[in-house]
Amino acid sequence: MKIGIIGAGQIGGTLARRFVACGHEVKIANSRGPQTLTELARESGAKPVTVADAVRDVNLIIVTIPEKNIPALGDRPFEHVPADVVVVDTGNYYPRERDGRIAAIEAGKVESVWVSEQISRPVIKVFNNIYAKHLLENGTAEGTANRIALPVAGDDVAAKKTVMGLVDDIGFDPVDAGPLAESWRQQPGTPVYGADLDAAGVAKALASASPKRTAGWTATDQSPGSFEAPA
Repeated sequence: MKIGIIGAGQIGGTLARRFVACGHEVKIANSRGPQTLTELARESGAKPVTVADAVRDVNLIIVTIPEKNIPALGDRPFEHVPADVVVVDTGNYYPRERDGRIAAIEAGKVESVWVSEQISRPVIKVFNNIYAKHLLENGTAEGTANRIALPVAGDDVAAKKTVMGLVDDIGFDPVDAGPLAESWRQQPGTPVYGADLDAAGVAKALASASPKRTAGWTATDQSPGSFEAPA
């Protein structure tokens, strides 16, 4: 596949390495320009590009930037992207450590539903509940006992199938986590987050999740900054 990645942090860089190793063609971009991605390109085999180039002539786009930066990305990069191009969201809301207060999410909006609204594209939620180091190092062959599984949430059946195939490609069992509205089941603070469970364990953890955001994952008066989503 031809894959464009927006975001070259730990998850973005890890996915670039894993996808190239599996034979996919990968372009990667960040907010600072391709000249800052020379070392990652050398290590991973991905092509450093601008954001505009990352979304051009690809089958799938991965958005893996801090939640607080999603509104700045907005829908402009996707204006001319064909409707059949799959968009993946890997993000998590970290109000205390990084993102500050995002009012809509604090009021109960599901993280990836909010992301989808900001970029005006349907998204598939995946790769958000596993540590980057484990994503890079702990993939195993299909059929391996206790193979780590990853939840995949979204509304488009065909897009979800494509993404689940990529999850399997890089060494993990994909588990259908339901529609995007249910992706709160894999947000930080839920039983599946950071747990490295097998497929049965992921299914059980998703089923046992509570929609109430735990105290450790909500904003406080000391959260770094504040953001009100535009109307």
